[in-house]
Amino acid sequence: MKKIISGKVRDVFEVDERSLAIVTTDRISAFDVILGSVIPGKGVSLNLISNFWFSYTKDIIPNHILSTCLDDMPNYFNENASLYKDRTVLVKKLNMLPYEFIVRGYLFGNMWEAYKKGLPFCGQKLEGAYQQAQKLISPIITPSKKAAEGHDEYISFEQLSSEIGDSLAETLCQISLRLYERCYEYAEKCGLIIADTKFEFGYDEEGSLTLGDEIFTPDSSRFWDKSAYRVGESPKSFDKQFVRDWLIQENLNGKEPGPHLPSDIVARTSQIYEDCLHRLLPDLKR
Repeated sequence: MKKIISGKVRDVFEVDERSLAIVTTDRISAFDVILGSVIPGKGVSLNLISNFWFSYTKDIIPNHILSTCLDDMPNYFNENASLYKDRTVLVKKLNMLPYEFIVRGYLFGNMWEAYKKGLPFCGQKLEGAYQQAQKLISPIITPSKKAAEGHDEYISFEQLSSEIGDSLAETLCQISLRLYERCYEYAEKCGLIIADTKFEFGYDEEGSLTLGDEIFTPDSSRFWDKSAYRVGESPKSFDKQFVRDWLIQENLNGKEPGPHLPSDIVARTSQIYEDCLHRLLPDLKR
């Protein structure tokens, strides 16, 4: 097997001309920098959460998952099961679209910063009076274009449509909203708010539009504790916002090489990912 990608979090192996094995590691990145510490158990939590959502939404759009069982993968993974169990998936190779479809249900992050300055964000300007972390009247899409190097670029829906066509842009936005609305309802019953999330899509070898990458994980979404949520405050997060806040506090955000995290930050972050997993999947048996 050939390792073809070693990303910020995932290692990708080519199994054959049609399939890949994706391993979700315990690496953590923030501000586009891989940090010097790993978060024990993080990869397992991310993988199990994403696998659940892929199964939960497969009637909305097909996804890239072929198998989550090591028995269906090359022997190497089974022979090293202690390293790869619960963190490895066999997936279809996809011809990925170079865009992320970000669904925002609440005003936070970059969009909040633009709103405070009275500026449009991705070609959209919010009307009315909003506070930080306030729920939007309805979720909106803020697409971004993936960059080969450096930061992805936020773009308007008009630019997206001009590059991929009106019909496909509209289809992908509608699918993204359907995915968000269904999973938002599930998470809310578990005491979690999905404030925002992102999706990536591609085409399989038959030319079918397919959902890829990861979905609704603490790395690709903002999860907030519903019981602690207050409009106007930065909510308690079940994601890596805890690490981002520490980096900002220490003036280490974006610094390379990625700094090592203190042991207490590592332990707390590991617990956050584990808590999110068990909130969403309380009956999970491993």
